[in-house]
Amino acid sequence: MKATEMIAGVQAGKLQPLQLVEDALQRVRANAHLAAIQDVYASEARAAAQELAQRQDLAQLPLAGLPVLVKNNIPVAGHPLRNGSPATSATPAARDHVVVQRLREAGAIIIASTTVPELCLWATCDSTFGTTRNPWALDRTPGGSSGGSAAAVASGIVPVAHGNDGMGSIRIPAANTGLFGIKPGRAVIPAQIGTDSWGGMSENGPLAQTVADAALVFAVMAGDMTYADPQEPDAQLRIAVAPGSPSPAIPVSRTWKRALAQTSRVLRAEGHHMTLAEFPYPANPLPMFARWFAGAAKDAQDLNPDLLEPRTRVHARIGKYVHKLGMVRNVDAVAFAANSSAFFRDYDVLLTPALAQFPLHADQWRSKSWLANFIANTAYAPFAAPWNMVGWPAASIPVGLDTATGLPLAVQAVVQPGNEKLLLSLAAQLERVQPWPLLTD
Repeated sequence: MKATEMIAGVQAGKLQPLQLVEDALQRVRANAHLAAIQDVYASEARAAAQELAQRQDLAQLPLAGLPVLVKNNIPVAGHPLRNGSPATSATPAARDHVVVQRLREAGAIIIASTTVPELCLWATCDSTFGTTRNPWALDRTPGGSSGGSAAAVASGIVPVAHGNDGMGSIRIPAANTGLFGIKPGRAVIPAQIGTDSWGGMSENGPLAQTVADAALVFAVMAGDMTYADPQEPDAQLRIAVAPGSPSPAIPVSRTWKRALAQTSRVLRAEGHHMTLAEFPYPANPLPMFARWFAGAAKDAQDLNPDLLEPRTRVHARIGKYVHKLGMVRNVDAVAFAANSSAFFRDYDVLLTPALAQFPLHADQWRSKSWLANFIANTAYAPFAAPWNMVGWPAASIPVGLDTATGLPLAVQAVVQPGNEKLLLSLAAQLERVQPWPLLTD
């Protein structure tokens, strides 16, 4: 069932929270081969479901009885926060993250945490805790760092899960697994991820099979229910279609360009003004990468380096030098934001490919060199990270399957700060006119 169907059933007394939890736990066991789940909270979830069933205000709870997964890089009270690394503490967290609090208060039941790559640094999803696999093709990665959440939702364990996005970590896995994933603009949903949310680049958000499910959970995470139940755009939008790569060194597959072109034709048929454009990405990507390196250094600073993966040690070491050299400068983000704002004077939405290539193979990337990881990550997923640097809203929207491989395709939509509702409404329209297949159909 969709999340909205589960919730409506519980609110009406037609479905029991405990049965929804038991069904989800059964699907966790049935999909163990995906390695999408870090820790299962079975007894706790059952107790929460039984307690919830006794409440008299179920009809007022926006997520009543919904089984939800939480990415294992924000705290869930009573459970270890491992962040994909044996170097982290196994001591249970003392309290819930504010997003987890909001989910619980809305009636959701946290049934498990999802797997991540070490310190959530990579666009693949393997660590010493296992190698997470894409349910569309088990030899492929679901992406990272919200790869466990994406694999779980795509396989139908739950209809929606928590994720977060520091360099594309919601949008890349969503694109890899045929899901809708949205990264809000800065401060729309409380971040508080790691040491400093990678200098303000990381944001919490949902991955879901449908836009309606994502919008509802997004609204609860944001503490603003006006985000729920998105309506399609009531006016013609000016949409810039930019198939070009952010870097001349990174080619974009024809398959992903064709998916963007097809989506542009669909939106033109809906009355929107579609314009082929060249977006002014920063010529120098180093300021963006500097924040990625610096975030790793901060999150690793109190960890035993001997327990970190070689690729992570190198990444964090580079981050220390980045700090010493003063390479994380706000002026770079301000300049890119100004250029982007100038571009958006003529447009309401920017549409790009979600990825440059199909997802990488689900190898043990943790055993490969830092350079191999860096090149592979940046080469297949270059479109997401620029919007983390400036804190703008962006979403990955599924647009069907590639006929040759059977793998999902997606586009990325970007809007100016404060326009998350526009993102949700455009995605809802695309979902209606160009429905995307689900693996669970």
